[in-house]
Amino acid sequence: MELNTVLFAFGLTLFAGLSTGIGSAMAFFAKRTNTKFLSISLGFSAGVMIYVSFVEIFFKARTELTDALGDKPGTWLTVTAFFGGILLIALIDKLIPKSRNPHEIAMVEDMTEEQREKTIKEKKLMRMGVMTALALAIHNFPEGLATFTAAIADPNLGIAIAVAIAIHNIPEGIAVSVPIYYATGSKRKAFRYSFLSGLAEPIGALVGYALLMPFMGPVLFGIVFAAVAGIMVFISLDELLPAAREFGEHHLSIYGMVLGMVVMALSLLLFM
Repeated sequence: MELNTVLFAFGLTLFAGLSTGIGSAMAFFAKRTNTKFLSISLGFSAGVMIYVSFVEIFFKARTELTDALGDKPGTWLTVTAFFGGILLIALIDKLIPKSRNPHEIAMVEDMTEEQREKTIKEKKLMRMGVMTALALAIHNFPEGLATFTAAIADPNLGIAIAVAIAIHNIPEGIAVSVPIYYATGSKRKAFRYSFLSGLAEPIGALVGYALLMPFMGPVLFGIVFAAVAGIMVFISLDELLPAAREFGEHHLSIYGMVLGMVVMALSLLLFM
């Protein structure tokens, strides 16, 4: 595998992970959350990830596995790995308490008002922010592996997935930084925690590369790729679309999702 390809894949993963910093900046400079923009953007991100998972990633995984193992065993293994990816991310989600889950919706004005009006001890707020950052890091680990694996297989596919994950990381940056800011009064410290939590994605990529790449062949690649498709479908259905609906009107999230599918389809067609 060429070093340039690995570096490119790692760069995309780094970009996707550190977009939590954008959410952190938005929390400090925006008085109100632009709910329509976030609703459309999160729907767009879900559309990209759902379309690319079913049309491109699942298909490539099945091709690799059927070529290596035959039609029936290869297809069975593809489907098993796909649902295995869903099970993995669902378990991670289940193990994190709801109150610490960075994918639970929080808007700038809601969080700031809550913390201004309630006399919550600073230590408790700080703990909330740190725990949210830790939860976010755990969530971002498999996302980093997903972005990295996709970029290794197809750079254009990797770009699309990195952008989609970057969009969905923005609200997470808000969830991490706001409680820490109100606990410490330091925007710098709040931004730093948010920024560091996003590093879990490139770390996920590095760990995946270190553990899997020495053994990477058609079968392992197909299994990982199918699992990645399952992870991204679960994230889209369990986190992105519900978040998009919470932030804005139901139709906006659907319009964003369809737009994401259209853009993804066109980009795949243009680079065939």
